[in-house]
Amino acid sequence: MAALTVILIIIIALIVIVAVYIFKTQRELVNLDELCKNALSQISVQLNSRWDAVLNLAKMAARYSKHESETLIKVIRERRVSSPSTPEQVNQQQGALQEVLGRLIAVGEAYPDLKAADLYRETMAGIEKYEENVRLSRMVYNDSATKMNRMVRQWPSSFVASLLNFREKEYLKVDEEKKTYYPDLDEAFKVD
Repeated sequence: MAALTVILIIIIALIVIVAVYIFKTQRELVNLDELCKNALSQISVQLNSRWDAVLNLAKMAARYSKHESETLIKVIRERRVSSPSTPEQVNQQQGALQEVLGRLIAVGEAYPDLKAADLYRETMAGIEKYEENVRLSRMVYNDSATKMNRMVRQWPSSFVASLLNFREKEYLKVDEEKKTYYPDLDEAFKVD
């Protein structure tokens, strides 16, 4: 009888330990999932701020080049996604922003008066600040995704993750052009 009681206590203790582990792991997975969602939301906010700044820049350029600015404003309105919710949408938004911004910089180069305007310079500085914020937010997202992916892939938490339908998170990717871009250091150190 005493042996049966000991076995029963051991079984109950094991069930309690497993239940506590599942409960704890579920809470960690939910926390990491929410961190990933929050990081994507922060990226979305920063991208929208950049789009607003780029739109203001396009409106400024309208005074100098009506045709070019109308085209840019149309492109901005077509390509802007209200709230990217996946890493793929974030990457698409980033590419669209870079394309539009490149065209706006070309307009600024073509019209020195525009480029010299204080509002133009302030707006460009704001765009650069938003770009830095997006970069930092992307780092936070990828860090959160790494933590989530470890929990989802490592045993025994992988068992709980699959049981509760948690999946690996996609990483935000670096723009392929930036990966292959190497600055011309000879030009940078050239003395006139």
